[in-house]
Amino acid sequence: MKWLILLLGILSNASASVLVKLAMTPPRRFPSLADPLAALSNWPFWLGLGLYGAAFLLYAAALAKLPLNVAHPVLTSGAVATVALFSALIFREPFHWTTAAGITLVIAGVTLITARVG
Repeated sequence: MKWLILLLGILSNASASVLVKLAMTPPRRFPSLADPLAALSNWPFWLGLGLYGAAFLLYAAALAKLPLNVAHPVLTSGAVATVALFSALIFREPFHWTTAAGITLVIAGVTLITARVG
């Protein structure tokens, strides 16, 4: 269950990042003082903000069951890897071999950190 909580935290965090990027992509734009009501119609921004809150709550729940030196690296590196994949798939951003190698090394490092945690 503790790993499921952490996985949901990773997915919430990465999805929030994607939604905020979508919220800032034309024709949408960051809310301004010139048009404050436009902020209300920018649903990806608000959904992303809500998912960041959910990610925080899931991270806090994971900390109740896992050591900090395990939960934090897994959440942050998992979110980084997931965002790299999502950005290539959704926004067609570059995904070079160095990105894949970096993700592989991060996963290997986190696996070593968490190897003794049951």
